[in-house]
Amino acid sequence: MSPMVQAQPSFRSAPAGHHEYRYDRFESEPDPLQLTEFQDEFDNLLKICVVKQHAQRRRTSALIERRYAWRGYSATPLPATSDGKITLSALIDGGTVATITAGLDSDEGLYVSALYPDAVGRLRSEGRKLCEFTKLAVDESIRSPSILGAIFHVACIYAIEMHRCTDVLIEVNPRHVRFYERMLGFAQAAEERLDPEVNAPAVLLRLDLGHCAREIERLGGRRDAARAERSFYPHFFAPEKAAEVIDRLRMH
Repeated sequence: MSPMVQAQPSFRSAPAGHHEYRYDRFESEPDPLQLTEFQDEFDNLLKICVVKQHAQRRRTSALIERRYAWRGYSATPLPATSDGKITLSALIDGGTVATITAGLDSDEGLYVSALYPDAVGRLRSEGRKLCEFTKLAVDESIRSPSILGAIFHVACIYAIEMHRCTDVLIEVNPRHVRFYERMLGFAQAAEERLDPEVNAPAVLLRLDLGHCAREIERLGGRRDAARAERSFYPHFFAPEKAAEVIDRLRMH
């Protein structure tokens, strides 16, 4: 199983001043392809990048493996980037603090098809254009919802704007279903099943990207709405910032 992050990051109200994250820094390593940068609510400068270089892929794999091992799961290293798949990382001071991989449906199929071939086949038969999010990992020191909002937004831009997908699928541990329903609007797409690879339960969730696009239009860039909305969407980018990301992705 390639689950989403097994330990949900804890989010706290932003105190005044800089928040010092406790992650390994690799300041001598050149950045991969940078898509955007901005300051989080703790005034840390955050960069969202495409993982392409071997060294950055290794650092990103290390984060995934460490966070999955914390919950007793194994994770294979990130492969070299392939067509229809993009791995994103969030960096602060050269340190990788979050990552997610977005993959398009293709002749090779989706990862989630292994456990849920019937549910995926049904969506395909309805003419849905599918994408999946896998290998989400967040450093244990992260306290900023802006970081996850930003990396999810770029992944959604890749699916919606670059490839006109209609749905995103993810496979999660059952105890995290409510988190993804509340924070992004996912809905359960199939019943709980046992993943034999890790001997652990999993649930397939689906995000209607039409709903996602409407929430981005309504809330993107409106951090002031975060307390009332209780989702990641106020931490997505404002339209002008999103347009910059789209332009840079088109050069990728």
